[in-house]
Amino acid sequence: MDITDKPVTTARGREWLGLAVLALPILLISVDFSVLNLALPTLAVELKPSAAQQLWILDVYGFMIAGFLIIMGTLGDRIGRRRLLLWGAAAFGTCSVLAAYADSAGMLIAARAVMGVAGATLAPSGLALIGAMFADPKERAGAVAAFTGCFMGGAIVGPITGGVLLAHFWWGSVFLLAVPVMLLLLVAGPVLLPEHHDPEAPRLDALSVALSLAGILPVVYGITELARDSGRVLAWTALLVGVFAFAAFLLRQRVIRYPVLELRLFRARVFRGAFILSLLVGAVQGGTILMINLYLQSALGYSTLRAGLWMVLPAVAMLFTIGLGPALARTIRPAYITAAGLLVAALGYAAVTVVGDGTGLWPLTMGFAVAMAGIGPGMSLGYNLVLGAAPPDIAGAASATAEAGGQFGVAAGVAILGSIGTARTLASGLHTVAGLGAILFVALAVLAVVELRQAPPTGAV
Repeated sequence: MDITDKPVTTARGREWLGLAVLALPILLISVDFSVLNLALPTLAVELKPSAAQQLWILDVYGFMIAGFLIIMGTLGDRIGRRRLLLWGAAAFGTCSVLAAYADSAGMLIAARAVMGVAGATLAPSGLALIGAMFADPKERAGAVAAFTGCFMGGAIVGPITGGVLLAHFWWGSVFLLAVPVMLLLLVAGPVLLPEHHDPEAPRLDALSVALSLAGILPVVYGITELARDSGRVLAWTALLVGVFAFAAFLLRQRVIRYPVLELRLFRARVFRGAFILSLLVGAVQGGTILMINLYLQSALGYSTLRAGLWMVLPAVAMLFTIGLGPALARTIRPAYITAAGLLVAALGYAAVTVVGDGTGLWPLTMGFAVAMAGIGPGMSLGYNLVLGAAPPDIAGAASATAEAGGQFGVAAGVAILGSIGTARTLASGLHTVAGLGAILFVALAVLAVVELRQAPPTGAV
């Protein structure tokens, strides 16, 4: 029986345990985005990487995740999402051990690159499996909220966890966190997670895959490098090459029978709106978190651990409202919940603009906590809307496309907003980024109402 013919049933204990198994690796993937920054000073002394190698040690993981997300979502639709998830977990755990005990910069870069490819299997496969496991819209919304909360929370938990580990162990210890988590997924996944795929899915188009990577990776590299030095010829060249390659990729998707990127998804206003929100909210978050960390550590001289502890309140605020969103969405349209949250976030960002020498840190912490609380409902509801708007046979590709938008947003936010902010003194730079965020979030609130208003409350489904 096709999944679309099954009656809507409530989830049992097995499905909720399966959700826990899916959520832990996603938390770890998010932690891995930030934790290496803490270990870099120590490993630089031991491995003696060149300046270029240090860049690749930090960035190759994010490059590879962004480059392979859409491909892995489509591949999961074809070969099975659970199978791809387990392959990715095995590769991620193995390469984490290799990274932990790397004895050269080249070995660490290679291990991190494969970790990025493996990490790209986890988010789209996990979201697609949640869509298959939780048929009831209310339960699915709660499951997506928990999954999203783990991913978003990891970005702030990372500095705290890394700071504790590096205070007691060697730099490679930050990578060994992955081993028990991936072992749990490998053992429990076949028991708790269903297999789901499209039996008629075509083979991946090799030229589309090549054009996709040739577009995504140079663009991410270019915007990251331009944040460091806007005059770099190589960065501008990479950016132009990436733009042309990605344009060729999009043209090919329009003419081939079985595209890697399902452009028809963007015809649906709900999917299109959720994608744009994921992209731009990710950009503001990425740039703001960067500037706050720079302000706390460079301007105020805080240790990484102490700076991370100041970010606990915003993390808790966001996690609370991520869970609140699905509950409200049972009776209120997601468009209005998301828009209201974005307006709250705009107020929070506006509060951050008054932070200065005479105000202390509470305006910064409370303002950012309000901003993160406002973002939370839209983040969880956005991924749920993506799953609801996509046909079941391409759920993996749809979730991967939305996730890729968010990852691109974070990379662009760090590059563009980070470069704008660091062009000034750290306090003025933080004010500038927060002010831009406040203005953008007001515009995004209007966009949410326009694009998402067709989605009904989950209690009406």
